[in-house]
Amino acid sequence: MIGASSNPWRPSHGVFRTLLDAGYDCVPINPKETAVHGVPAFASLADAMAATGPFEVVDVFRRSELCVQHAREAVAAGASCLWLQLGVANWEAAGIAADAGLAVVMDRCTAIELGRIGGR
Repeated sequence: MIGASSNPWRPSHGVFRTLLDAGYDCVPINPKETAVHGVPAFASLADAMAATGPFEVVDVFRRSELCVQHAREAVAAGASCLWLQLGVANWEAAGIAADAGLAVVMDRCTAIELGRIGGR
């Protein structure tokens, strides 16, 4: 999760916990963090991938205008999906990911969708 935070007031903090509790393997990507919910954080997606292996979904909690870079990182990482969280949308980033064959989700919360479909 790009933008995961250890700050309990940040939405990414709660969503990260929800996904962990549902059994998903989550890795926090944030150069300002050392760990989120006890999971070691990495400064970049490339650093995380080198340490933990490939990613299926790159879940982004960043401002919309910053997502183009993250779309390129998701493509380079060989991810299957670029997921831009609730309130985050960037059509250029979506195009980069889609052109590379990734599924793209924008302006949707992984935790809300998890609850909607009834779990993992």
